Amino acid sequence: MITSVNNERVRKVVSYNEKSKARREDDVFVIEGMKMLREAPVLQVREVYVTGKFVNNASEEDKEILWRYGAEEVSEEVMKKMSDTQTPQGVLAVISQYHYTKEEVIEGYNQGNEGAAPLILVLENIQDPGNLGTMLRSGEGAGVTGVVLSKGCADIHNPKVVRSTMGSIFRMPYIYVDDVPGMLKEFSQNGIHTYAAHLKGQKNYDEFDYRLPTAFLIGNEGNGLTKETADAAETYVLIPMKGEVESMNAATSSAILTFEASRQRRMLE
Repeated sequence: MITSVNNERVRKVVSYNEKSKARREDDVFVIEGMKMLREAPVLQVREVYVTGKFVNNASEEDKEILWRYGAEEVSEEVMKKMSDTQTPQGVLAVISQYHYTKEEVIEGYNQGNEGAAPLILVLENIQDPGNLGTMLRSGEGAGVTGVVLSKGCADIHNPKVVRSTMGSIFRMPYIYVDDVPGMLKEFSQNGIHTYAAHLKGQKNYDEFDYRLPTAFLIGNEGNGLTKETADAAETYVLIPMKGEVESMNAATSSAILTFEASRQRRMLE
């Protein structure tokens, strides 16, 4: 049982929560809660930590999972130190990062979407971790096959992003790219139509056909898409709004567009 907050393993977990550099160097990230642990791919689970209180109240099924991973018991104080939340759930794990290929992102490698027309989210400079995590979660629900992120986006392994995905991080293929316009050009060459959510769009989002291979572009929460990226898209799409609202939340825009594509595609089934 680990009882010291200065234990080297404890300090490592704390660094993974606080520093993207530490996560990159050791190629890991941290998850919290039994739900996330149940959904984690077995081969990606490196370490599991649990409090005695959690074990005493756990179901037999959860205890079996914990012992399967050789869970290390820690004191309540240590768990609080390692946790990124105000009220720790009593169990957390260190998970190996998975590195997807461009093909896996397009084809929906982990979603069972093989053979379906690509439905891709291209995210540029999304800064809010909650927005990014929500986009992955709603994207999974809409049948998104993969996510392309600019280097200016928040770290997808940030603890707040991971929590917001509610497990989708384990199932949604994603890649970071240096050159978003270059990726859009490659999409065009491969028959993937690109639509930029933009206030200068001349047609509403529901006036387009998304049953073909499709990629939606969503920009930064405050500034939207850069001109270079927006100009590289095939067309702009507009989400009409009433009242005095000037722009739509990035995660909301993402959900509106991807679920419209999902609705259209269900008509083919």
